[in-house]
Amino acid sequence: MIDPREIRKDFPILEQQVNGRPLVYLDNAATTQKPRQVIEALVRYYETSNANIHRGIHTLAVRATEQYEAVRGKTAAFLSASHPEDIVFTRNTTEALNLVARAWGDANVHEGDEIVLTLMEHHSNIVPWQQLAQRTGALLRYAGITPEGKLDLDEVRGLIGPRTKVVSVTHMSNVLGTINAVAEIGEMARQAGALMVVDGAQSAPHLPVDVEALGCDFFAFSAHKMLGPTGVGVLWARRGLFETMEPFLGGGDMIALVRQDESTWADVPHKFEAGTPNIADVVAFGAALDYLQDLGMGAVRAHEMALTAYAMEQLSSIEGLTMHGPERADERGGVVSFAMNPAHPHDIATIADGHGVAIRAGHHCAQLLMRHLGVAATSRASFSIYNDKDDIEALAEALEHVNRVFG
Repeated sequence: MIDPREIRKDFPILEQQVNGRPLVYLDNAATTQKPRQVIEALVRYYETSNANIHRGIHTLAVRATEQYEAVRGKTAAFLSASHPEDIVFTRNTTEALNLVARAWGDANVHEGDEIVLTLMEHHSNIVPWQQLAQRTGALLRYAGITPEGKLDLDEVRGLIGPRTKVVSVTHMSNVLGTINAVAEIGEMARQAGALMVVDGAQSAPHLPVDVEALGCDFFAFSAHKMLGPTGVGVLWARRGLFETMEPFLGGGDMIALVRQDESTWADVPHKFEAGTPNIADVVAFGAALDYLQDLGMGAVRAHEMALTAYAMEQLSSIEGLTMHGPERADERGGVVSFAMNPAHPHDIATIADGHGVAIRAGHHCAQLLMRHLGVAATSRASFSIYNDKDDIEALAEALEHVNRVFG
C-alpha cells in the first residue's frame, strides 16, 4: 500500500508554501514533480559521467553509453516489451506520434485511405494525422463519446473498415480520465488490416501497461508525466515495424555509411535517434522508472483510483459543480475535470492557487472534446502518488471559496 506522506519526503518541491499555505500539487496530468532520486541521478551524471554516447571509446563515453542504453532496457521492462531495441527515445509524446505519422504514414497512407481518431484526443494525436491527411489526400474519421463520457465503441467499430489505414486512440483521456478499451479497438484495427497507435501519455504513469497484451503497433508516452525529467519521450513499436520505416531525422549517429550522393542507416533503434540525444535526462528517467517499479504500478493504480473516488465524492457535494467523465472511479484514471457556473475555469484556478492548490484550467489541448462538452474550458485536478485525502479536502475548501466569491 502506498503511503503518500512517506513518499512526499522524497519530493523537495512539495516542502514549500504557496501564498502562505502548504503546496497542494494537483496538476499531475500536465507534469509530475520529481523525487530526489531523479534529481540526484541527473546531477550525478553530470558530475561523473558526462560525455557523448555511442561514438567515443574513452572511459567517460563508454560509461555514458552504458547508462543511456540501460534505460532503454528498463523502459522495455516497464512496458513488458520483449526487446529493448524496439524502444526509441524522442523529446516527448508529441514527437513520438509525429514520428509515426511521418516515417510510417508518408510511406503507407494514400489518397482515399482513412484515419480513425476520437473526439477525446489530445491535439498531439490529432494534428500530425491532419497534416498527414493534407499531404496524402487521406480522410479523417472521428468516433464520438457517450453521455457518460466513454468512447462509443459501436461507433468505432462502424468507422473501421477496408479503407482504414490507421487507428490512433488515447489510452486514457487527459480531460475525462476515461480509460479506453484499446485492446478491443486494436483487435478491430487488426481485423481490418489497419495500424493501431496508442497515445499512452496519461496511462503509462498511472496504470500497469503491457504493450504486447494491448495488441497495438505503436505506444507513445513522456517521461515528465511519470516523475522523470522533461525533454524525454518514448516510442515503442511492434517487432519489425521500425525496420520497415525510413528515418524521421537525418544526421549524426543514425547513419551506417555516408557517400556524396546517398547514405545508409544505422540499425534500429539508432536509425531514429539522430544527433546527440538528451543523454542526461534519459539517464535520470531511469531513476524515475526504478522509483515506480519499486512501488509497483498495481499499487499506484489502486492508490489513485481510491483517491479519485474520494475526490468525486467530495466534489459532488459542492453546490453548482458539474463533473465531466465516467461516474465510476474504476473506469477512469486520476483526473477530475469540472465546471462551476458562473465562475470561469481561470478564476477557479486563480482562487485555488490563493489556497496553495495547483490545478489546471483551459481546454487542455483538447478543443474537439471541449466543443463536444459544450464548454470553452474546464478546471482539472489530477493526482499522483504523493497526493492524499488532505489534498482533496484542501481543493474542496478552495472550491467552496469560489462559491462564496461568485455567489
